[in-house]
Amino acid sequence: MSDTSVLLTSSPSVAPRTRFTYLQFGFLIALHLATVAVIWHTTWAAVGVCLLLHALTGGLGICVGWHRLLTHRSFKCPRAVEYTLTLLGTLTMQGGPIDWVAHHRKHHQFSDKPGDPHSARDGFWWSHVLWMLWVPTNEGTRQLTQRYTPDMIRVPFYRFLGRTFVGLSVLLGILLYLLGGWPFVVWGMFVRIVLTFHHTFLVNSASHAFGYRTFPIDDLSTNCWWVAAVSYGEGWHNNHHAFPTSARHGLKRWELDPSYWTIRLMETVGLAWDVRTPPPEKLQAKMTEAA
Repeated sequence: MSDTSVLLTSSPSVAPRTRFTYLQFGFLIALHLATVAVIWHTTWAAVGVCLLLHALTGGLGICVGWHRLLTHRSFKCPRAVEYTLTLLGTLTMQGGPIDWVAHHRKHHQFSDKPGDPHSARDGFWWSHVLWMLWVPTNEGTRQLTQRYTPDMIRVPFYRFLGRTFVGLSVLLGILLYLLGGWPFVVWGMFVRIVLTFHHTFLVNSASHAFGYRTFPIDDLSTNCWWVAAVSYGEGWHNNHHAFPTSARHGLKRWELDPSYWTIRLMETVGLAWDVRTPPPEKLQAKMTEAA
């Protein structure tokens, strides 16, 4: 186990790329430019709204809801809770939940190998953001979701969120404007969405490049403390790839994992059950193997 950066190669490991998505590129550029408005529109209340919504949409929505619940089914919860978490994740503008989960499940199947949508072997910036700007030649969205998310495409609510995620964010922006004017919009929408984008992106890039590896599994995943610090515990990525269906990613006492704490709190109040964690004997066996 070493605390060194993983050497990345530039050899292609994913399907050939074709059409460049100018709309997606334009949206990302415009969104980042919009954050410059903080120069003119900043209040402490707006910063507080940003932090609160970041925790709700990025922490509860993406990390707990889309990732640990929908993608890996690491715990169970009432349908109303599942739908609420999924709706919160939709407000991050990362697309619809069906597509997001499909890409992530495919990533785990082919992690850093041919077929991985955002293989770290194709470079840091490819795995961070560039992978979203090209459409692969051999697989359309329908084919992808039918293969990787058949459990979700049957659910009308998830299909509805996939069609309306832009409109839902616009409605949130209007509500924020009515509550606090442009400062609430700039911080509660533009800054928050950019921060949530990059805390998600860093898991795909930095947590396959920097940090240490507790488990010698067949990919480049790492445990990166500073990614974990900004992503509610998602940066303990080598642990996650070793035990993908575990609700707990921080496996050592000092590997802080707010998303897991949240799931445990939900379990305590009866909002979650069947919370999955690595069996002690399996965890010990992998630890021994790593040593």
